[in-house]
Amino acid sequence: MRVVVTGATGYLGGRLCAALAGHAVRAFARRSSDASGLPASVDLAYGDVTDEGSLAAAFDGCDAVFHVAAAVEPWLPDPSVFTTVNVRGLENVLKAAKRTPTVKKIIYTSSFFAIGPTDGYVADETQRHQEKTFCSEYEKSKVLADRIALQAAAEGVPITIVYPGVIYGPGKLTTGNIVSRILIERFNWRLPGYIGDGYDRESFCHVDDVVNGHIAAMEKGRPGERYLLTGENLSFKQIFDMAANITNTKAPLFHVPLWLIEIYGWISVFVSRITGNLPLISYPTVRVLRHQWAYSCDKAKRELGYSPRNLTEGLSEMLLWLKDEKLIKF
Repeated sequence: MRVVVTGATGYLGGRLCAALAGHAVRAFARRSSDASGLPASVDLAYGDVTDEGSLAAAFDGCDAVFHVAAAVEPWLPDPSVFTTVNVRGLENVLKAAKRTPTVKKIIYTSSFFAIGPTDGYVADETQRHQEKTFCSEYEKSKVLADRIALQAAAEGVPITIVYPGVIYGPGKLTTGNIVSRILIERFNWRLPGYIGDGYDRESFCHVDDVVNGHIAAMEKGRPGERYLLTGENLSFKQIFDMAANITNTKAPLFHVPLWLIEIYGWISVFVSRITGNLPLISYPTVRVLRHQWAYSCDKAKRELGYSPRNLTEGLSEMLLWLKDEKLIKF
């Protein structure tokens, strides 16, 4: 098939482009992006999701569209970027696809945030976000975009929506690879204790499993359906303990309370406004950690053949990669 991938130079998009070998792949990216990591066989198309015309030109002659591009930071100095990229960007993708008769399927990468928090239970694709409160502008933008995607599906647009959990694994150290970045801080003792009391619960999924889930959604996914591409539901405390066990190192001896991390997050945002460097932890991150985000991927397993690997296996691979890259020692 002839496929186009938006956000092709990102953490997930780049690995998706590589995994689509065997198809004719067109990578859609901004001119300012570093495309050096993309396979040589990929056809590179420059543009921006805020520009419908550049999207339509990239989609020309393609059978399927993977819309992976998104602003994924928990905090940005200009919050309007989330609406412009995540909401208006999806609208532009849908408009461009309608102008392209060859496009038969759109795989839209949403986020577990669009499903909503699951404090005390495990949710599936039937849950809709209550839209009463949002931890971050990113979460809000993904909820609004989800509404647009579902409306498009109701109107007969051949769109399939996938919802990755907290993605981890080797690859670019972007915000989308937050687990690697937090473990780098942990193993370099810049994060000496557990994050909070362990109430938080996230659904962790290996990047390559999520990539395979995207491809399966193109091949087997039903238009208009939602598929959670998640994994094991654990807290960051359990992740830290698992990492210590895998590397035969000591687990943290104490917990850093979330109120203290939130103060640090506010200070980090203040510093970020001066330096222009985005913070690793900001106050919206702490708001996320005050909730649980636990999900079942049974539907994706049944319908797509989605098969998330054991977290011990996935973390072992990632920790060895971080060690090989000389980012951590153990």
